[in-house]
Amino acid sequence: MMKGMLTKGMPIDSRCFPDPEYGLTEQEVQRKKQNGLQNTQPSAVTQTTGQILKSNICTLFNLFNVLIACALALVGAWSNMLFMVIIALNTLIGIVQELHAKKLADELSLLSVPRARVIREGRSAEIPIHELVKGDVMELGSGNQVCSDSVVLTGQVEVNEALLTGESDPVLKRAGDSLLSGSFIVSGRCRACVEHVGMDNYAAKITCEAKKMRKVHSELLSAMRRVTRFTGKLIVPLGLLLFLEAVLLRGDGVHHAVVATAAGLLGMLPKGLVLLISVSLAAGIAALAKKKVWVQDLYSLETLAHVDTLCLDKTGTLTQGRMQVEEIRLTDAGRTLPFEEIMGSFLRHSEDQNATFQALQARFSPQDVFQPIEKIPFSSERKWSAMRFADFTFVIGAPERLAGADAAERFGEDLAKGRRILLAGITREPVASGKPMPPVEELAALVLTDPIRPHAAETLAYFQGEGVKLKLISGDHPAAVAALAKRAGFPNAEKAVDMSGITEEADIEDAARRYAVFGRVSPVQKKQLVRALRRNGHSVAMTGDGVNDLLALREADCSIAVAEGSDAARQMAQVVLLNSDFSALLDVLGQGRRVVNNTTRAAGVFFVKTIYSVLLSIACLLLNIPFPLIPIQVTLIDCIIEGYPAFLMSFEPDGRKVCGRWIPTVMRRALPNAIAIGAGFLLLRAGAWWIRTSPSGLCRILAVLLPQSQQDALFYLFVGTMEIQAVWKACWPLNRLRAFLCITTTGGFYAAAILFRSALQLAMPTSFTLLLAVCFALVGFLVERVSSKLIDRREAGLSD
Repeated sequence: MMKGMLTKGMPIDSRCFPDPEYGLTEQEVQRKKQNGLQNTQPSAVTQTTGQILKSNICTLFNLFNVLIACALALVGAWSNMLFMVIIALNTLIGIVQELHAKKLADELSLLSVPRARVIREGRSAEIPIHELVKGDVMELGSGNQVCSDSVVLTGQVEVNEALLTGESDPVLKRAGDSLLSGSFIVSGRCRACVEHVGMDNYAAKITCEAKKMRKVHSELLSAMRRVTRFTGKLIVPLGLLLFLEAVLLRGDGVHHAVVATAAGLLGMLPKGLVLLISVSLAAGIAALAKKKVWVQDLYSLETLAHVDTLCLDKTGTLTQGRMQVEEIRLTDAGRTLPFEEIMGSFLRHSEDQNATFQALQARFSPQDVFQPIEKIPFSSERKWSAMRFADFTFVIGAPERLAGADAAERFGEDLAKGRRILLAGITREPVASGKPMPPVEELAALVLTDPIRPHAAETLAYFQGEGVKLKLISGDHPAAVAALAKRAGFPNAEKAVDMSGITEEADIEDAARRYAVFGRVSPVQKKQLVRALRRNGHSVAMTGDGVNDLLALREADCSIAVAEGSDAARQMAQVVLLNSDFSALLDVLGQGRRVVNNTTRAAGVFFVKTIYSVLLSIACLLLNIPFPLIPIQVTLIDCIIEGYPAFLMSFEPDGRKVCGRWIPTVMRRALPNAIAIGAGFLLLRAGAWWIRTSPSGLCRILAVLLPQSQQDALFYLFVGTMEIQAVWKACWPLNRLRAFLCITTTGGFYAAAILFRSALQLAMPTSFTLLLAVCFALVGFLVERVSSKLIDRREAGLSD
């Protein structure tokens, strides 16, 4: 028989398990690894290099650009294919930026990698969960997530399987019971033998299935998908119609038809915008990584920018989570009985390891005077723990749970100072989980304190100033929570409520609207409060550090955990504060708002070209005339007017509150300029028709002064001017950077249009053409302003 193994006849079952006190030997571990029985993880947290390459290269926009380039190559329009160089550079920049962000995120993930405590050759060691092998003996306690399907060998624990089954009630597990990966330990302590590893785990099978159906909740992503679908539906039929009309109705050559059609189609694609969004998000994640903030999901950065309600867990988030026993108040019974010995024996045999019990262990020396017969571990739901000895049962917990609802009133002064109160006592009657507490003889009241985190007041004030509603949620007495909130500068700290008597869904929704501080909140109520806030139209972020926060973290739009918290909380959260610094949330919010606000500002410029390209393509089809631009001219606008200022502006800090939905806001910015360009095009076409058809002397003079080559130059300058006006509008109000971008964009476009006119196939504009360009610009500005006012008035009417 192998050394250290349990065999048949043992109380667990007929299977062969390692000795829980000895575990596996190193030789057994190595042999199991060689046999593939290691707990390899199914996938990385971040995208792989291959996925990054695929997501940047294999896009619908790139496909359209390649097809257009192929068509231009077939007719030998090589100079008009310059846009492919820009596409390649854009793609390369996006790949480099995302790989850089991935490198930083992967380095940070090592700091927060889940670990398991195992027994090997009789020694306890902590290892990464991917180092587990089948048959390993794990030590599990409160706050640990079960990382592999296991069987309990010794001890007993209460397990929450809500992430697997949806049921939030804790399940008691004793020796011989199975533990499913993905569940987490609520209370108690045990040793368990790993039964399944890797993809054989229950949670791994569910996760793989869930990944197939998982949707990323991102307004930016969904908006770009809508734009892609819209342009994808337009570009093929419009392209075919423009080409066929040119060849069949006007009799244009294939070369001219392809070039003109390609220009219209290229203008419809907001090519740089997808790159801008991904680069901005990657840059934000890289910046946060340097400040020890790990963003596990790329679009979580954007999600937090939209948050208007932040729910804070008190312990470990607002406070430091480092409790200490400040005072012990013994009763007469506590002085008569050996309280220190009772408490020492309780702590010696207790398997609870939360912050409260760590504070008790630091104050009382463990003793072995009394031997336990039965234990009931602490849970956030019960708010008490008990241990039965030979002659009595020792209990410790919240005053109102041990001595009735009025018990806490005796400690009003302490609660008003934000202190936590625990009552300790004994009872001779049976104590059972899930049943009313029998009468308890009080031995002592323990007063505990937990320091507030540095910079908490400044952080709270910032969020309040930014219009983010704050909710403080705790399992402690509401008076103590409210007092601590007031000390920390929490807004509306006086609006506190005791949630212990609130059970109906409607009452919880009402409380979520009316109160800012919530005390005696159960884990299920935390989730219900978050759900109620979301149901009322709020975008909710939830911070937490313990297993009692998991349900709420999963329910929130954006979940945030601190590194000092439980394994389960860190793995659940989308954002992990690796320095456990609450003030780092300011950086997360700032980066998220920077991404959304800057991409919104830039998209207002990108979409001008998309909209007017569609409008001009339709007008050309109806008027049976060629598209008025060629691809190389569109490329210059892409580079100088759209790409250059947008790229540099994307890195500019912008912490303004995000207002409105993305697509309507962008369309409201872009539509007036696109309408002005469309109006200018129709005005120019009407003038050209009048000059061509009228026999008057003035028209003959104008025909000489404004031939077709000058008309083309005039329209291109007009389009560039209206696009530049969109840049100035996006940069307003000006600062040094924005003023520099506006001036260099303006000068750069006009200089390039003159210097590279041969490549752009433009004539040198005459003085008369330049004068007309100024007049057209003034008319365009007027149309843009009138369109803006009409759009604003319409929106105001809809909102009323």
